[in-house]
Amino acid sequence: MIAFLRGRVIDKQPNRIIVDVQGVGYDVQVPLSTFYEVGDEGSDVALRIYTHVREEALQLFGFLTDLERQLFERLIAISGIGPRLGLSVLSGIEPADLIRAIRTQDVARLTKIPGVGKKTAERIGLELKDRLPPVAVQAAEPAAPTGRPEDLLRDDLLSALVNLGYQAAAAEKAIDRVIKASPDAGFEQVLRDALRSMMKGHDR
Repeated sequence: MIAFLRGRVIDKQPNRIIVDVQGVGYDVQVPLSTFYEVGDEGSDVALRIYTHVREEALQLFGFLTDLERQLFERLIAISGIGPRLGLSVLSGIEPADLIRAIRTQDVARLTKIPGVGKKTAERIGLELKDRLPPVAVQAAEPAAPTGRPEDLLRDDLLSALVNLGYQAAAAEKAIDRVIKASPDAGFEQVLRDALRSMMKGHDR
């Protein structure tokens, strides 16, 4: 089984990169969090790998951090969640937020991830609450109090962008950028500026 790859990025697409390791190109599927951080084509990269073996194919799933890999393995161990949905979960929420959502059984947060319905969200929370990797428990900070105006604004903006068809992870990055630049802006202005940013390709 392949557990680790170190090489050079020779092709990069959302959810998929090709890594050249001494002349051999490995096709690796990755979550958006890893896609954003691996660097441009030609960059050196080191990935933790989960090797998924099926009768007709061998698939490689890569992660920049071991925490992401461990979360992925626990997600796909849940009945009804395959590797594709596991990647979607990690693409739609940051690891620390996923850990907090699982620990607090925050079904509403989990269902904001594209492809995750209420039943799947409940299953994730129920089955993983006591099965999080030790490093995840250590890394997760206590959840911040809910109900603050800025939290509600972010939730409303994220919901609007996801409903428009944007990936949650990309939408969160656009929202953070706009709010940081204009902290006093209202919902409509932030939404408009976030959409403009994403249409320009800043958060794809």
